[in-house]
Amino acid sequence: MSLTASGCMTVHGELEIVPSATKAEAARALQNFTAAYNKADKAFDPALDQDSVTGALGAINQAGLKSRHITDPGGNTAHQPLQLTDVKFAIPKKAGWPRYFVADTDSNRDTDSGTQDTRWVLVFMQDGLKQPWKVSYLSILAPSQVPVFKKDKDGWAQPAEPADAALAMAPKDLSERYTSYLRTGKPAAFVPGAHTSEWRSTRLKSANVPGLTTQYVDQSVAAGAFQPLGLRTQDGGALVFFASKHFEQQTAAPNVRLQVSPDVKALTTGTVTNKITKERMSNEAALVPAKGKGSQQVTILGRLQGLTSAKGS
Repeated sequence: MSLTASGCMTVHGELEIVPSATKAEAARALQNFTAAYNKADKAFDPALDQDSVTGALGAINQAGLKSRHITDPGGNTAHQPLQLTDVKFAIPKKAGWPRYFVADTDSNRDTDSGTQDTRWVLVFMQDGLKQPWKVSYLSILAPSQVPVFKKDKDGWAQPAEPADAALAMAPKDLSERYTSYLRTGKPAAFVPGAHTSEWRSTRLKSANVPGLTTQYVDQSVAAGAFQPLGLRTQDGGALVFFASKHFEQQTAAPNVRLQVSPDVKALTTGTVTNKITKERMSNEAALVPAKGKGSQQVTILGRLQGLTSAKGS
């Protein structure tokens, strides 16, 4: 194998602590993802970027494109090529697989001023030496939400290990703790906000409305391509990306027919009469404080969610 940017050599990538990628490799991975994303978005064809996405983002992206391919078989007439600029890479040094890195970018999908300015933060993941780089998580955050990552003297980032004892909550526990909180409201390990307390409140209000009952089930997902990935931050905490799955079952009262939108119908099996169960995949970006520092509550900075399937009955 060739030398890495740090000058260290790895034989199998299992024991040596080396950078996950060189900056040139990271740049190529971002370029390849953007090109595939644009081709798929223009044609509404999931096959065109299936080799560039995985995990939570892959599930959301592929289902969304499948739906639009059915509802708009002629492709995306409003397609605007995605451009990712002002790229800042955070590449950790680590042993073993998966390898991963974070790309903090500016996109042309917003207004670069005021409250409308956002950053596209992508997590690239590689499962093996000869495997392609794929994006497993995407979070769209305000510039102020993107933390400063901890880096060594050579500029390499530090990974947040799955069972990191220096953090208030281990990354491997985030999905289970988050979905448990959504179900019960306890323990209060998460900062109140749009993706925690407010989301629970919205669900409670919509659970029973005239003619319609809605039940929610939340499921943790933390294995394989859905495993949490994160980087330590300069303040001692970490920015961690994790996944969760959410089911929503709507049941209509007698003589009330459920209305199903075309994009949902495209992903629905069975016949919808008075009940439909929707399955959604979600990817979250969480700011986890250092153990013993501050309130110890985890802040969910952003949540990207998409319908992946539905079943009627």
